[in-house]
Amino acid sequence: MPHIEISGEKIHYDHTDKGSSKNLVLIHGSGGDSTCWPLAKLETTGANIYSVDLPGHGGSGGNARSDVSEYAAVVTALIKVLGLENVYVAGHSLGGGIALTIGIAAPSWLSGLILVGTGAKLRVNPMIFEALNKDPKGAIAMMDSVIFSADAPEEAKAAMRAVGERTDPSVSIADFTACDKFDVMKELGKISVPCLVVSGGADVLTSVKYGKFLAEGIARAELVIIEGAGHMMALEKPAEFAKALARFLK
Repeated sequence: MPHIEISGEKIHYDHTDKGSSKNLVLIHGSGGDSTCWPLAKLETTGANIYSVDLPGHGGSGGNARSDVSEYAAVVTALIKVLGLENVYVAGHSLGGGIALTIGIAAPSWLSGLILVGTGAKLRVNPMIFEALNKDPKGAIAMMDSVIFSADAPEEAKAAMRAVGERTDPSVSIADFTACDKFDVMKELGKISVPCLVVSGGADVLTSVKYGKFLAEGIARAELVIIEGAGHMMALEKPAEFAKALARFLK
């Protein structure tokens, strides 16, 4: 499990080298980690994969951030230290906000964005903060019923419950605070790279209207809707998700 030091913090990432000229950097959502992606399926995209644990998450050291721009700075620094070019940044939920922030900054190494279950504004229901503060275990159970569709496979639910149980509640609170403050609705026009927007047809956290807003506001964006999938669409329907990414990355 490779690590790299960024400003004194040890950042962990999983890496699969496919010998490609394209590099796919994956950024998880609130309270998540690098395992929140169907990594085996995503190998079919043919791109080199870097699945990152944000600071304070998974195998990474350091502290969680309560501002999306601070997370974006860490990811940008990681990509620079690794010397990557021709990078496609894929972000889910909070990770999508991070990807959007990077897209607005328009670094020279950025070739495209993949925006998954996310939006230009990510307000958080106050009940989530209340539950995390009062009853973290109950909050995990509550989120389980919100982030998946009714037909989600049990193994996907179990995987996310395990992630929630090993993540300190303070980390999730910081992440949701970052989401709650995030708003780039008026800055989407600054994004010039091609973008794939992926929405779950049954996502109740970031509904399809969030994806449509992104696709309409970003000049070179296309929208793919994975019907019947909830917020964790990549884990619910990994084959369909990977197929959409492979088509975009051709």
